[in-house]
Amino acid sequence: MTPIRNFNALITHLTSNVGQPPCVAAVCPEDDATVEALAQALCYNVVKCRLYRVGTAALPARLRDYEAMCEVQECADADTAARTAVQDVREGRAEILFKGLINTDNLLRAVLNKEHGLLPPGNVLTHLTVMEAESYDKLLFFSDAAVIPFPTLDQRRAMVRYVTAACRSFGIESPAVALIHCSEKVSPKFPVTLDYETIKAEAAAGEFGPAEVDGPMDVKTACDSHAAHVKGLTSKVCGRADALIFPDIEAGNAFYKTMTRFAGATAAGTLLGTTAPVVLPSRSDEPEAKFVSLALAALLAGR
Repeated sequence: MTPIRNFNALITHLTSNVGQPPCVAAVCPEDDATVEALAQALCYNVVKCRLYRVGTAALPARLRDYEAMCEVQECADADTAARTAVQDVREGRAEILFKGLINTDNLLRAVLNKEHGLLPPGNVLTHLTVMEAESYDKLLFFSDAAVIPFPTLDQRRAMVRYVTAACRSFGIESPAVALIHCSEKVSPKFPVTLDYETIKAEAAAGEFGPAEVDGPMDVKTACDSHAAHVKGLTSKVCGRADALIFPDIEAGNAFYKTMTRFAGATAAGTLLGTTAPVVLPSRSDEPEAKFVSLALAALLAGR
């Protein structure tokens, strides 16, 4: 498989697949951005969908051209919509969960329900972002910008495991993973760098499959070979990172918001660790960001 290096290539890959598209369970698709994202995904045959609407079983007008690819279920309230959609994903009637105009806490309450949710016991729930920016020549994967405030060593291991698996789904056979910090020095003053040393040793022993994992290093060193050269760094990851693992949610989220606001980057995101991709866009996200998030989820769901 040729590596997928941008979102256009992702859509081309998905549309060239002759198999049945996965079904997305859209919870409370009442806002224009969510409906438009679904319309784009249906237009490209990236997904088919089941819509869980509060108080109505009517198909939104924007989706009427795709009626044959849609089902609508009327729900009494948002919590019922969330529970029903999660149950349908759990029981195989849908392969992707997609948040519409519902509070994130309400949806996650259904996702994380110990008896009826989507997170298997012992799994780590984390967030993956895949970003396209004009200043970088390929897609950039990173974690975690949305879920884990201060990752433990076990959670960092899971983040590396998930992100390398996601990279391979995009055709990147041996992903280059940068463990991000503000410098390249390992110090007890920064316990995260000690975790990085452990993870590097495990990666070298094959714990994460084919992958180059190195750090600590800053984002510029990870993504700019000139910066790495000036610093005298020779790591195989420097200047060519496919994925970044951030030390905490503050760093990851700041990077996400800065790149999308000031660098014009487009970002797709999904939760990982669940039995199926869970797309949790912000209510303020543009339709394009929600659409590429659905495309990301479709690929990870096996499209």
